[in-house]
Amino acid sequence: MIDKGYILLVEDEPAIQAANRKVLQRRGHQIRQAYTLAEARAIMDEKQPRAIVLDIELPDGNGLGFLRELRQTSDIPVLMLTAMGTPEDIISGLEAGGDDYLPKPYELNVFLARVQTLLRRANIVPESISHGPLKLDIAAGKAYLNGEDMILSQKEYALLSQFLKSPDRMISAESLYEKAWGQPMAGDENAFKVTLSRLRTKLRGSGYTISSSRGEGYYFELE
Repeated sequence: MIDKGYILLVEDEPAIQAANRKVLQRRGHQIRQAYTLAEARAIMDEKQPRAIVLDIELPDGNGLGFLRELRQTSDIPVLMLTAMGTPEDIISGLEAGGDDYLPKPYELNVFLARVQTLLRRANIVPESISHGPLKLDIAAGKAYLNGEDMILSQKEYALLSQFLKSPDRMISAESLYEKAWGQPMAGDENAFKVTLSRLRTKLRGSGYTISSSRGEGYYFELE
């Protein structure tokens, strides 16, 4: 069973929030966003996240204090993400209870790898998802059919990932688009249809089909 929990991003810079959210959503992660510590606490009161990406300098307080409070009751994996990158800063962050520490600026692929590694250490993210002869290598972001690389684009992989996480269930176009593109569809239906058509072509002859029902969504199944 695949964990359906969310990753909480606590960051007050909108551009950084948006970039981090998109790169994680493209790998199939569910995301909640907080721009302040108060927002983070409110979100966590509803449901605990599977991991936290935490900035230190926030409008309503210091992330290190928040982390120390958290460690009194929880071992949720935390990646510290901050412009404070001296050796002393890193030591302080780790001693406060951080599991990893990534100074800004950083490459998004490095950020993604750090989060994926953090989750694997906590035994939360599976190494792969399999459905019959179809397999997703989550860490590599690749799909294999009968052991052969399907050579999917990033968006094609993201769509296939969503289908494999909810096999035999109708999924709306809007939901698929939001997970793959990291934003609402907002009239960009053509990009979705083109990507879906290419994915269908690459699945042709495999025994897998992506059916559609007008006004309801798309259905992935093994014939």
